[in-house]
Amino acid sequence: MSIVVTGATGKLGRFVIEGLLEKVPAEQIAAVVRDKEKAAGLAARGVELRVADYNAPGTLGGAFAPGDRVLLISGSEIGSRVPQHKAVVDAAKAAGVSLLAYTGALGGPDADFALAAEHKATEQAILASGLPYAFLRNGWYTEVYTENLAPVLEHGAVVQSAGEGRVASAARADYAAAAVAVLTGEGHEGKAYELSGDTAWSFAEYAAEVSKWSGKEIAYNNVPSDVHLGILTGAGVPEPFAEILVDVDRAVARGLLARTSGDLSRLIGRPTTPMAATVAAALKG
Repeated sequence: MSIVVTGATGKLGRFVIEGLLEKVPAEQIAAVVRDKEKAAGLAARGVELRVADYNAPGTLGGAFAPGDRVLLISGSEIGSRVPQHKAVVDAAKAAGVSLLAYTGALGGPDADFALAAEHKATEQAILASGLPYAFLRNGWYTEVYTENLAPVLEHGAVVQSAGEGRVASAARADYAAAAVAVLTGEGHEGKAYELSGDTAWSFAEYAAEVSKWSGKEIAYNNVPSDVHLGILTGAGVPEPFAEILVDVDRAVARGLLARTSGDLSRLIGRPTTPMAATVAAALKG
């Protein structure tokens, strides 16, 4: 039996693998990757590599073994994720894995924003499969914002269309730690965890933290949705993705990403990483 992580070389997957290496021997960990060379560092540390591609279901046959505990990290190709995830679910069922954990969206079936649709469909596919499951419904990663600070610093403004909405984000490492806890622990079968940061913050508070740590005056400019869309597309963001980002801000304005259930801090056994700490780390780096 192995603990298997799909998307293991991605931003979240790397954190999960590191967390697993602190908990279990490397020979008990398997990383599902598309590019073996990209994962050479993992192999050098004793992690088993299983090469497969979400877009090529035939390659998934060797990705899992009976009794494996599997973490399905959602794909990054928005619009293609349902068939990709279904292929993984089918392969996991055929192999007879003992647990399939999935990184979905905060709110699960109640999430009504566009980005959540594929996550909801994946959860339904997992339920229909009859596999033992755990749903890790991840809220927003603070790094979604801090990894894109260059235009904020250039223009002296955080530009969003979320009004006074708040975001209960956490650091990517926090969500990875929750996945590690589920994959290495007991009693998580059939559970759905609503994972979010301990404290919800506003974009005005976020702008203030960027000001504090950058030494520059940063404002929060709340703009109408159509103006926000135009700014994003004008900056080169493809329109379909820009529309998703604006739709997320509408969800923020409605309070859908402000939920603070406490599930995340309970799973990881510590408080979640404050937004300010992630901002500080990004600007110090």
